[in-house]
Amino acid sequence: MSEAIEMRIEGDAGWPTLIYLPGVHGDWTMIGNLSRCLRGTVRLVVITYPRTLTWSLAEYGEAVESALELRNIHRGWLLAESFSSQVAWTMLDRAKFGVQGIILAGGFVRHPMPWIVRPAGIFLRRSLVRCIIPFYRRYVMWFRQKDRGNPKTLEDLDDCIARRTNLDLQAMRHRLDLIAGNNPCAIARRATVPVYGLAGWMDPIVPWPFVRRWLRRNCPALRDYQIIPAADHNVLTMAARPSADLILRWMQAHADGL
Repeated sequence: MSEAIEMRIEGDAGWPTLIYLPGVHGDWTMIGNLSRCLRGTVRLVVITYPRTLTWSLAEYGEAVESALELRNIHRGWLLAESFSSQVAWTMLDRAKFGVQGIILAGGFVRHPMPWIVRPAGIFLRRSLVRCIIPFYRRYVMWFRQKDRGNPKTLEDLDDCIARRTNLDLQAMRHRLDLIAGNNPCAIARRATVPVYGLAGWMDPIVPWPFVRRWLRRNCPALRDYQIIPAADHNVLTMAARPSADLILRWMQAHADGL
């Protein structure tokens, strides 16, 4: 297994840089629509993690920083989805990359229900192909019906299913273990870059009321936190257009100081 970051870059180098860090699934297969909604407005850097079973969160952060350095990218906004909120806090704390702002998408500081995260990892380990891959297939079939007018979306979803191998699911389980053992609350409390959040209203995986309340009370850098109706935990997938509009509005609010 080659433990290296994969990276795609869309957009002109002179545009504001937005770096997408994926959720627990670890790749770019779920944000094709968001990418298309953002086209022509930002330089979008999209990350896919390797299927590593050993990396720490610090190693995730270092690998992202090194991959960006190789592409001569030294500063930008982090769009941190779910699991990658933990990577974003780590990168902010390391201060090796010029983080201009953090946008949490279904993300969190410490998971609001850490006692369920590790059992979820155990479930992944015990029921890999038997349960999880059929779940992904049902989810993708439902999303196909929702967005059947876009053939590119269907290609993205086919790629999503194809990537869900046994090793891929083991890597997801390892990422859940990292979430369960991490508490970046002190980092969020002292953050000075702007922090934003968006979440789908129907999110049982990371319940947003707890996340938003903690951020409002404890993170002075929080600027806004929006809930998007008719979206679930995969808010960037389910609500690509409203998510893109929020992201652009938030980035533009700080454009003069960048």
